[in-house]
Amino acid sequence: MKNTIEKAQQRQEAEKQKARQNKAEAAPEDVDGQPTPESTQAALGKAESELTSPATDETVASKNKTPKSQFKLNFSQLEEKGFVSTTGQRKQINEEYREIKRKLLSNAFGPISKTLTNSNVIMVTSGRPSEGKTFTAANLALSIASEQDKTVLLVDADVLKPNVLRTLGLERRKGLMEYLMGEVDDVSEVLYPTNIETLKIIPAGKYDHRTTELLASQRMHDTVDEFANRYKDRVVIIDTPPLIGITESAVLANFAGQAVVVVEEGRSKLNDIKFSIERLNPEMAVGFVVNKSVDSNSLNGYYGYYYADRKD
Repeated sequence: MKNTIEKAQQRQEAEKQKARQNKAEAAPEDVDGQPTPESTQAALGKAESELTSPATDETVASKNKTPKSQFKLNFSQLEEKGFVSTTGQRKQINEEYREIKRKLLSNAFGPISKTLTNSNVIMVTSGRPSEGKTFTAANLALSIASEQDKTVLLVDADVLKPNVLRTLGLERRKGLMEYLMGEVDDVSEVLYPTNIETLKIIPAGKYDHRTTELLASQRMHDTVDEFANRYKDRVVIIDTPPLIGITESAVLANFAGQAVVVVEEGRSKLNDIKFSIERLNPEMAVGFVVNKSVDSNSLNGYYGYYYADRKD
């Protein structure tokens, strides 16, 4: 009997000793009960392992990623400057741009679209500077954005003298040039939403001396093709440099299916207009907007805009 009790006590003592040994191996402690360097190193190793795991990387990335802020257009301020009204008011300028955009949309999505390359890509240009091309491009974008079944991408490709953001009262941001130079990996990073759900904007970005080569690059060609074909309801409005004396516009004309040439009444010369047309792709549908022409039949002295198509 005594031997049995002693054997049982010995087994219990052995089990206790084994438990103490396992605990010491799992988390060694010093005599004060504080973690030893070995236990601290083990804890750091575990923490480092957790931080570098795929799940943790995704969590950290989602925490650090900030949503791309939209451009906020000041509608009342734009209307005061003579832009198309976005509040539903029946203004003369709204009616004028409605007439212009009807022809452009018909070319973009109607029967003639089958004869045009990138029919929904519209370049807005002029013979010389300061004839109102950026004002026209912005108003066309605002007017088309009010359509029930269309979205608009407004691209500032006048990389020599960017004016879209300033014209619309918006702050400067990275844009097309940063993407073409490879400083931005994806064009979506410089494609900004606005507080008009159907309108997005790509700014020109910073200046670079290689603008002609960058705009003529395969990267630009592929990007415009994606703009034109990715969304069937999209209209792309490209504000380009003037046509006379600047090579960038002739390069961009190869990407667009339509061109709107803005001419200023009393200033644009007939020879300039003819020379401008010669620099465009002969396969394009080309229209003219006469800017700063006071129409005697217009109410309140609004400017008149007229559209004529070169291609039947």
